[in-house]
Amino acid sequence: MLMTLPEQKTSTENADNGDVIQFLLSEGKLKQDELTRIIELHNENGTALGILLVQLGLISDRDMASTLSKVTNLAEINNDDFPNTPLLEDALPAKFLKEYFVIPIEQQEESLVVAMADPTDSYTLQAIKLATNKEVIPKIASISQIENALERFYGDGQTKLADIVEEIDIDQNGTEDDSIERLKDLAAEAPVIRLVSLVINNAIESRASDIHIEPFESRLKIRYRIDGVLQEAEAPPARSTAAVISRVKIMAKMNIAERRLPQDGRIQIRTQGKLIDLRVSTVPTMHGESLVMRILDKEHVSLSFDSLGFSKANKEKVQEVLKLPHGIILVTGPTGSGKTTTLYTALDQLNTPDKKILTVEDPVEYQLEGVNQIQVKPQIGLNFGDALRSIVRQDPDVIMIGEMRDLETASIAVQSALTGHLVFSTLHTNDAGSSLTRLLDMGVEDYLLTSTLNGILAQRLVRVLCGACRKSFQPLPELIDELKLDQYETSNEITLYEPVGCVGCMDNGYLGRSVINEFLLISESIRRLILSHADGTTLQSEAINEGMDTMQIDGIKKALKGITTIDDVMRVTRE
Repeated sequence: MLMTLPEQKTSTENADNGDVIQFLLSEGKLKQDELTRIIELHNENGTALGILLVQLGLISDRDMASTLSKVTNLAEINNDDFPNTPLLEDALPAKFLKEYFVIPIEQQEESLVVAMADPTDSYTLQAIKLATNKEVIPKIASISQIENALERFYGDGQTKLADIVEEIDIDQNGTEDDSIERLKDLAAEAPVIRLVSLVINNAIESRASDIHIEPFESRLKIRYRIDGVLQEAEAPPARSTAAVISRVKIMAKMNIAERRLPQDGRIQIRTQGKLIDLRVSTVPTMHGESLVMRILDKEHVSLSFDSLGFSKANKEKVQEVLKLPHGIILVTGPTGSGKTTTLYTALDQLNTPDKKILTVEDPVEYQLEGVNQIQVKPQIGLNFGDALRSIVRQDPDVIMIGEMRDLETASIAVQSALTGHLVFSTLHTNDAGSSLTRLLDMGVEDYLLTSTLNGILAQRLVRVLCGACRKSFQPLPELIDELKLDQYETSNEITLYEPVGCVGCMDNGYLGRSVINEFLLISESIRRLILSHADGTTLQSEAINEGMDTMQIDGIKKALKGITTIDDVMRVTRE
């Protein structure tokens, strides 16, 4: 059956589109100059504005679906809401569904429920009504959801990694020099460029913080770290390994011919409406180079203690210490525990016109307006020690050292604090108490530590439960006794929560991460213990006696509030 399509309309004829645009402008997700461009394109080809915004990379399709739901008050659908077989194939051809990103999901006698990427598109709604002679009830789905459903029904609905790889002509014969030249050519070919872009876009769409590309003897593994946990993703065949890694290395301005030594690089891209920094690292392994890309979303990092998840008590303690004119503040925890973001948040609070702030970092993760940031470059002799010796002559008020790695760095930090500077830095230790013994083991004199150290913040990151689908339950008495939950909950009934999974959290049950931490203030009793070279356990116990909540207690309190789960708290705090 041939469809009779109504006359195309422009965006200015549809009031709903205006509401969506105004919402995106007010939220800062769309700029005025970008709006002018998309309206011109819309008027040229008639593509719905919501779909155009996603296709141009100005906003992610999930953000678009969420925005449309808020503005139109229409429901977003789950993956389970799609039918198992296509509906009304004769009336609604696959070509039409693919072009306008719409799919019927429920047929009734007088009406038809459809999932749409942009339900404000009156042209498509009219076309479906004319073709089916039914009242159309729109619901909202993301473009990726519709493409997946169309792929299942008709095929070719979505580009797959494996499909792109089939287009790559890989000849692994020849000499080493030949293969390097061949890889340069391969990395510049369209299929390889599309493949790498798809891997990166899928990671950003999944809210991943890292992309791991790992070569093995018979396969190439791609994993995304989402909310702190690695999850395996679709990967191309092993034969494409060299081409994929070479493409990333070229993007990061690395030496494509060097495969025996670790390398570091950086990529900056704009995708899905965001300015993204990718910090790239390669190391040689048995079967090729293992590559990791750390994803840094520069435009959406929130430098606020509240948004990071600080408890009221710890936030107040930290802010009191930030008011001190000099001394050292340390943030400690394993790699990936949010130490740098916490330090940036502290610097952001201190970043006023009357203070000069200098940082020495490896690498500089986020650029802060008004802060002088120095990137360490060991290959030219600019290491932490050299940079620190220079910046103390720059008359700074506040100094941030990316990491206290050795006695030289620690000694300069101590001397800077003694001469009236406020110094921030990080350490890799398990808790606040063991940080003190670590500094003593480095060779820092105990009397210098007691004179300069103001406080130590130890932290971890836990996954935040999706508020839309979390499920409450009453814990067993054994768990209440083991974790002493009744000490932290005043109500008679103790309630915990567990993950479920929905479309909003991509069926993970979790959405984002929150910090749990402990803050050790350097009191007189702690100073006496440092001078007596007490061990980390003794120092930690004394801090607890003085009122410090441990990371585990902070996490348990968050679990009782429904922010996270007990399992996740135990995962990151049990040694």
